[in-house]
Amino acid sequence: MPSFDIVSTTDLAEVDNALANMSREMSQRYDFKGSSSRIERKEGEITLHADDELKLKQMHELLQGHLARRKIDAGVIDYKTIEKAAGQAVRQKVVIRQGIDRELAKRLVKEIKDGKLKVQVTVQGDELRVSGKKRDDLQEVIQYIKGLQIELPLQYVNFRD
Repeated sequence: MPSFDIVSTTDLAEVDNALANMSREMSQRYDFKGSSSRIERKEGEITLHADDELKLKQMHELLQGHLARRKIDAGVIDYKTIEKAAGQAVRQKVVIRQGIDRELAKRLVKEIKDGKLKVQVTVQGDELRVSGKKRDDLQEVIQYIKGLQIELPLQYVNFRD
């Protein structure tokens, strides 16, 4: 019985490369000269430290640009609320989303079932397994899901006959 998995993964090594390029560009830009703006990553969380909200906004644009150059979809980053630090300085946490959360998994299963597609969908942790009798049914599911408006980038892996 053919099957494939729907996952959402982000290559953290590419994220590190993008952050290194971003910090290099920040050290060379005139508008960041003499500022204490910096960026750091721990596990799946990036912390942006900026002198003020204008510099933080510029860091957002830099981050999205450098991730796009590394072929990482901007949909994987989730900005948290801006925190005030000393003086006018601000800090913001940015979460790198990995895996499909429970709400999105339920929504995808419901959409596939409502689409009257002849496949079975099971949730396995933070990924979905789709299996069907024919390969064409599975390819139809992939096209159907690509047509949905989902902000999280999805990958289709482990295609088996």
